[in-house]
Amino acid sequence: MANATPAFRYTERDLDRFRETQQLAYHCAEQVAAWIEPGVTERQATAELRRCLVAAGVEDFFHVPFAWFGDRTAFRHFHTPLQFFAGNRRLEEGMPYVLDCAPVVDGYTADIGYGGKVGENRIWDRLAADLKVYRELILAEVRARKPLDEVYAAVDAQLAAHGYDNRHQVYPGRVIGHQVTRTVTRGPAGVNVFGFGVRTLQTLGRELISERLQGRSPLWADGRSSRHAPTPGLWAVEPHIGFRGVGIKFEELLVVTEDDAYWLDDDLPHVRRWTAGATTEQTAATEPSATAPNAADPTATAPTALEATR
Repeated sequence: MANATPAFRYTERDLDRFRETQQLAYHCAEQVAAWIEPGVTERQATAELRRCLVAAGVEDFFHVPFAWFGDRTAFRHFHTPLQFFAGNRRLEEGMPYVLDCAPVVDGYTADIGYGGKVGENRIWDRLAADLKVYRELILAEVRARKPLDEVYAAVDAQLAAHGYDNRHQVYPGRVIGHQVTRTVTRGPAGVNVFGFGVRTLQTLGRELISERLQGRSPLWADGRSSRHAPTPGLWAVEPHIGFRGVGIKFEELLVVTEDDAYWLDDDLPHVRRWTAGATTEQTAATEPSATAPNAADPTATAPTALEATR
């Protein structure tokens, strides 16, 4: 049984620094998204992402940058951790992609995921719109102080309702998220072991031991170790959904206090995309449409999410 809930440890200045690092990460992901084109390989994309991050002042990485193209965005046929590393898959017209990076600046860590596509992909469009539901669901469940494994189960239930696949279960440990702290270890910066920074491994190891002693875990999955209320602090949360050969996710920092929770920043690419989409829908709703179902016909229904992508 977990002991008393720990106090939230970060100041407003700390949160500003975490937010700045997250903004930097997303800015670099957007730059690379604008740069990539058909013919670029995953390895070239991760190299460009690293170059951009280092040029922006990144000193170390929680983990090395990742890029996944095509059906690799949905982790199809992934059987070993080595398959997460960037390979020689080339981007093609119509392919989805995911960029993932975790920069560290002055010890402040961000871990982000950026989904995109090249050309037209209707399945990606549907998943990208529906991803908003998971952001809202996770926040509501955490605010209700549901145990982390129950929040995970709620996400699974929503995936089943949408007819999508849980792809974060393919990550090592089946994690949908993990705690983020300020790295204070003074090991060598920029040195990686199995894709994770040495400082990261030292800090994560210390957190694992400390949290396990209190009956908690800094890793958020669906097992017994996550059967506790959300621990105050910062959590990098990454719901990863898939359908057929298309996968998409966001990853961003969730702030959990002793009695509340909120996303650290709403000025992020996926949130802006949803806001722009909602504005477009509102505009369209005020205009007559020759293709709209007859409102007088009760059998005229909108297609389901999966029907819309077929």
